[in-house]
Amino acid sequence: MAPANDRKVTGLLAATFTPLTAQGEVNLSVIGPYVDYLTEKQGIKGIFVNGTTGESMSLSVAERKDLAEEWCLRAKGRMDNVIIHVGCMSLKDSQDLARHAAEIGADGIAVISPSFFKPRTADALRRFLQEVASAAPTLPFYYYQIPSFTGVNVPVRDVIEDIEKLIPSFRGVKFSGSDLLDFGQCVSYSQPHWSVLYGVDEQLLAGLAMGANGAVGSTYNYMGCYVNQMISAFETKDLVKARTIQFKIQELVRYAIKLGFDIGVNKQLMTEVSGLHLGPPRLPVMPCSPDLAQLIIQKYQSIFV
Repeated sequence: MAPANDRKVTGLLAATFTPLTAQGEVNLSVIGPYVDYLTEKQGIKGIFVNGTTGESMSLSVAERKDLAEEWCLRAKGRMDNVIIHVGCMSLKDSQDLARHAAEIGADGIAVISPSFFKPRTADALRRFLQEVASAAPTLPFYYYQIPSFTGVNVPVRDVIEDIEKLIPSFRGVKFSGSDLLDFGQCVSYSQPHWSVLYGVDEQLLAGLAMGANGAVGSTYNYMGCYVNQMISAFETKDLVKARTIQFKIQELVRYAIKLGFDIGVNKQLMTEVSGLHLGPPRLPVMPCSPDLAQLIIQKYQSIFV
């Protein structure tokens, strides 16, 4: 069965943070202003909800459904693509979230590999993905690869071999690894109706040179306007300008990594830049200290403002 929404995904998608209250509860009231900020200030036309940046593995299934519904509601008519990540450690939970995403009008679903009981082979991973996709056959389906978190290093090129025979709704990959050999082979094998989306923000220019159709990343929440400029420069073959912007992004990320760049720090940086009240991360991730946040925001301002 072909997906109902079969638009090819291109451009930037922001991997959204999950707004929480000071008490650690999901705060849906921030999502409307969040969509306003992304569209009006950052020029973002797509979002990737409940992924790594959204702390999905620290959320309950019920919380993830509430978030998915609110994001779809607020982004409808304003975003080109709302892709919901539905991957879980449990196959049944993943299928439940996939069905729910179809019910609420999501534009696609993505699935990460289980990371406790890990698939040892491409075939095992493909079978897991097939079972999830079968729960929502009308939605475009994307495999979300992020080996630094899952510990699953199965080559993506092996996973996507003849995958439409198993998953007719398969429409691409969110490739969040640094192996450009594997990434290049994915692009080379990619079908015309697929989207290969690169997920390492500080290396996007390399991904574009290899043939990425677009990108999904956390820093696009607050640097999307600059990355859009980089993509435009690349498309017009102004490589000097494109490199200059990429190097600025790398300078900020490198500085943040030296200070301890994790989800908590990244979330606080988004709060500082956007003015949105996103709250703390959920334990065991620790909140970013005010002093650390100020150091990074000062670096951000020195580079981009």
